[in-house]
Amino acid sequence: MSSAGELSEEELQLIEERAGSATPGPWFVRDLDDRENMSLTAVSTMPGTGFDEKWPNFNSDDMVALTLVQDPEYATTRDELWDQNADFIACARQDIPRLISEVRRLRSLLK
Repeated sequence: MSSAGELSEEELQLIEERAGSATPGPWFVRDLDDRENMSLTAVSTMPGTGFDEKWPNFNSDDMVALTLVQDPEYATTRDELWDQNADFIACARQDIPRLISEVRRLRSLLK
């Protein structure tokens, strides 16, 4: 994929294929607790229940990505933007297909 310039139809098709082959959405940000009641931030195919969700009292099969697991320290970032990263990942599931459709719609208007 080129870093600058016009996005080719082939590149757009590859993006669409990656989006289409990912876990179906919608995706949700989940604020959970790990085994030591420390924060665990995840992206899931199911919304949170609103109740205390501490490991192992949630279904890990619903998880798409983890942006923070403190104990054991499996996933964390130096910039501490795990909530923002989780929101970006969760929203990308529906944003990317919409953006692809919009690019194609706008291109059709230019023809």
